Amino acid sequence: MVEDGTVMRGRVTVYSVPGCAHCTQAKATLSALGVPVCDVDVNKHRELRARLKELTGLSAVPQIFFNNLFVGNNEDLQNLDPERLERLVLSVREDPVPLDAPPVPEDHGLHSDAEVDGACALSEALRNLILKLYSDHLSEDGKRVDYKAMSRSPFFERYCDLAVHLQRVDLLSLSREEKLAFFINIYNALVIHGNLRLGFPKNIWQRYRFFNYVSYFIGGEVYTLQDIENGVLRGNRKGVAQLLKPFSRNDPRLQVALPDVEPLIHFALNCGAKGCPPIKTYTPQDIDSQLRAAAEAFLENDDSCVIDSARREVKLSQIFKWYKADFGGTDEKLLNWVFDHMGASQKKRSLQALLSEGKVKVSYLPYDWSINSTD
Repeated sequence: MVEDGTVMRGRVTVYSVPGCAHCTQAKATLSALGVPVCDVDVNKHRELRARLKELTGLSAVPQIFFNNLFVGNNEDLQNLDPERLERLVLSVREDPVPLDAPPVPEDHGLHSDAEVDGACALSEALRNLILKLYSDHLSEDGKRVDYKAMSRSPFFERYCDLAVHLQRVDLLSLSREEKLAFFINIYNALVIHGNLRLGFPKNIWQRYRFFNYVSYFIGGEVYTLQDIENGVLRGNRKGVAQLLKPFSRNDPRLQVALPDVEPLIHFALNCGAKGCPPIKTYTPQDIDSQLRAAAEAFLENDDSCVIDSARREVKLSQIFKWYKADFGGTDEKLLNWVFDHMGASQKKRSLQALLSEGKVKVSYLPYDWSINSTD
């Protein structure tokens, strides 16, 4: 299992109320920093209001403490000098919670704000960190990663710290759209995490082990890369060279799986090879539009789709061969699916002309399994 065992000895305490935009922004910022957050709802624990007023002289929320040090409200947090913020984060990492730390309810304990707010909040916090890592270490076309530099980034360390909290999320509460965005983002991040920790698989056997053993502990269950792709996102279908479905009838993870296969996920998942689609991050809002846009971009690329009008041949990525059942199962249905998901372009017009005449040959382009590294 890939996870970073870093232990943080202190905590950040945030006193907040539900629906407060400033509270939400503050907690998102703290999540991106990868620090352990104890989020206390003062509407639920009204006995703390007087104590807070006594400590800070303020009654408005949020009120933010790094261990026993009062930082202020959301605006104060956003305007912290970077060097001071770094010292505060370091203090939470290294110093245990002191006796004079601000009070929390006895049954509250220490939680990350992502745990309190659920899987969507954790997914968003992880997505923000992934975005930062991608912006710093991803090529402009999204196809190559500077793995060496990323492994040294403090943002990757924060991502590892936050990923540990995946074990506490409630996956059953996710909607279809939330599930799609959550698991696509987690899959792509886990591939990078696995490559950084274990190295990139260089042959068929190493790839088999990588995708069947590299995993996160999510919501109390282990999810490998195969489990995420074929179990959850493909509606529990057999993967390439798999004899059995990922989840048996009594497997609790079956409750998390999508009811049906979603073909568009094939243009969002990146396995770390140069032949994969570009790496992006996805949000639950308009997820279907985002996935359709990814499919259009993939099909427009000549590395993935070539229309040879002279030979009456359509050459497609191996992805369409491996998962042909997801696109209808026959050449005719596959080509119609491709046509329906192309953007308006000369390539689409060429395919339309071929389809109108019938008898189109389908072949598959070589797949580049080399690592998508900038090195």
